Amino acid sequence: MTELLPGAVEPVLRLRVPTHEDAYAWHRVFDDPEVMEFFQGGPAELSVYHEVTARQRRHDAELGFCLWTLLDEDGEVIGFAGAQPWPHAWGPAGEIEIGWRLARSAWGKGYATAAARATVERLRAAGVERVVAMVNTRNERSVAVTRRLGMTRAETYAIPGSGGQEGYCFRLDLTA
Repeated sequence: MTELLPGAVEPVLRLRVPTHEDAYAWHRVFDDPEVMEFFQGGPAELSVYHEVTARQRRHDAELGFCLWTLLDEDGEVIGFAGAQPWPHAWGPAGEIEIGWRLARSAWGKGYATAAARATVERLRAAGVERVVAMVNTRNERSVAVTRRLGMTRAETYAIPGSGGQEGYCFRLDLTA
């Protein structure tokens, strides 16, 4: 995995509210067992991405933030990054979760960190005071992104239905 060196320029990227067509793009870029390794059930059906992109459009309209579609410097969809209310009854219920998921071809190029930093700035501007990131304990790449953001590991949760896997809950105060 390549790492951006300190002082290196972050990649050019763009975040946009997901469109209806982005459901197809998300389905395509996430239809990869390696990309979905830390998400129970693996790759999802297209209908799931239609529902998720529609929910993100509602979040953006109601909250001013969502899981935005992530585009590279050429305008190609390479995943998503952003924030949403934690969608489960377990874990940090009631909190705002920051997250990212990228196509395997986009790994190791600094996109996740750059998109997460852009998300943090957008959340600050929206008045969000604190965020969490839930990361499977085995997902070293995402744990590294939380460290680059300055997040602090707080709790560890058992991930329901995962066969005993655990997730770290990282926290970041956006008022500091």
